[in-house]
Amino acid sequence: MNGRDITPAFTARVEAIMRQAAQTAIVPRFRALAENDVIAKAVDDVVTVADHESEAILTGLLTDLLPQATVVGEEAAFADPAIFERLRSGLCWIVDPLDGTNNFASGKAPFGVLVALADGGETIGGWILDALSGRFCYAHASGGAFVDGERITARPTAEEPPVAALSTVYMDPEEREQVLAHIAPHYRMVDIPRCAAEQYPRLVLGTNDVSIFNRTLPWDHAAGTLFLNEAGGRAARLDGSTYRVDEWETRGLIGAATPRLWDELAERMARL
Repeated sequence: MNGRDITPAFTARVEAIMRQAAQTAIVPRFRALAENDVIAKAVDDVVTVADHESEAILTGLLTDLLPQATVVGEEAAFADPAIFERLRSGLCWIVDPLDGTNNFASGKAPFGVLVALADGGETIGGWILDALSGRFCYAHASGGAFVDGERITARPTAEEPPVAALSTVYMDPEEREQVLAHIAPHYRMVDIPRCAAEQYPRLVLGTNDVSIFNRTLPWDHAAGTLFLNEAGGRAARLDGSTYRVDEWETRGLIGAATPRLWDELAERMARL
C-alpha cells in the first residue's frame, strides 16, 4: 500500500475503524452526556468527551493502517495549531472525530465521522459515516463516489427555484446581509444541518441543489468535496479553483449538485 492505492479492501478497513469509533465513543453517549462532558470551545461551538475519545481511536487505528501518513485531527489541531503544517507535504490523514458536535450535544441529529487522506495537499480519499443511520459514503480520486457500496451520480432536486442551504454562520455581518439580500431570493432556502457529514450527501442525493460555505477547515470539507466532485457535482472555491487541504486559512467554497448550478451561483456571488 503506497497511499494512493485506495482499494476496496483499504476502504473496508477505514470503514471498520470509523464504525468502531462511532459505536465505542459516540453512539453510547448520545443523549447521555453529563454536564461536565461538554466544554465550550469557542463562540457557538462546543467539544465533548466523545470528540476526544473518538479522535484517539481514529488516530491510533489509522496510523496502524498507514504508518507513513501523519494525522491532523480536529481536536489535536485546536490544541496545537502547529499540527496544521502536516497538511503541506506527504501523506496525511484528516480526521473530524465527531462532525456536528453542537447537534450531538443538544441531543439531536445529524452528526457523523469524517476521514480523508491527502497527499501533498490534494485529497485522494474521503469517507463519511452517519453515526446514527450507518450510511457510509466514500470516494477516491478518479475512482468515483459510492453510498453503501453502490456507485452514485449526483442528482439535482429538479425544483424551481433550486434548493439552497447557505451557511452564513461564519460570515461577517455585511457579507451575510449581501448574501441574504442578493443570493437567497433566487433559491428556496432551507436550514443548514450544521454537519458537513450530512450536507455533502444532501447535494449528491437530490435533497439540496447548492450550498455556500464560508469557513472551510480541512476536517469539515476534505472528504465531502472529493465525494461531491467524484459523484459528478462540483465543489470548488468561489473563483473556480480546486479545494486544497493545505489552504486552511482560505475562506469561501461553493458546492452544487451539477456544474451548471455551481456556475449560476458563482456568477451571482461574483456580482456581490
